[in-house]
Amino acid sequence: MDYKLKSISQAGIAEAISKAEFYRVLNEPAESESICQDVLATDPGNQDALRILGLAISDQFTGGPQDRYAEAEGFLQRLTDPYERAYFSGLAHERRAKAQLRAGRPPHTLLVLFEEALRLYEQAAKISPKGNDDAILRWNRCVRILQSRPEEDWMEKVETFDHGE
Repeated sequence: MDYKLKSISQAGIAEAISKAEFYRVLNEPAESESICQDVLATDPGNQDALRILGLAISDQFTGGPQDRYAEAEGFLQRLTDPYERAYFSGLAHERRAKAQLRAGRPPHTLLVLFEEALRLYEQAAKISPKGNDDAILRWNRCVRILQSRPEEDWMEKVETFDHGE
């Protein structure tokens, strides 16, 4: 089959972004992702499309090896606003950690992801627009997750072996 993708017009970008956000709300991240790819093909630096695409990919995290974390992070790192870059990168780390926790990964292997999310949220909070406490809200959610399990769950377990001596 020889099907080719069609390009959207510059004039259609705003409506396409609106549809991408709509499909994310409907929990159809693959639809949102496709629309963002169309926008980026026409306008490679479109900040809304980069943000929504990074989030749409992270919406699909399952905690498995097929998760496209590096791809999501790559789009989010292209955001030019330092606040957005830190905040949304923190969100991607948090989502990755939570997906892997749900998938049964041992908590101590995920602490580094939660700590990186916290570091990024702290960075974002320092430069957030006045009245925007989103980074603090996400920070608090991560802390509540960490507090929801005994501290020893977050610490690496060292195996001891009895060598029969």
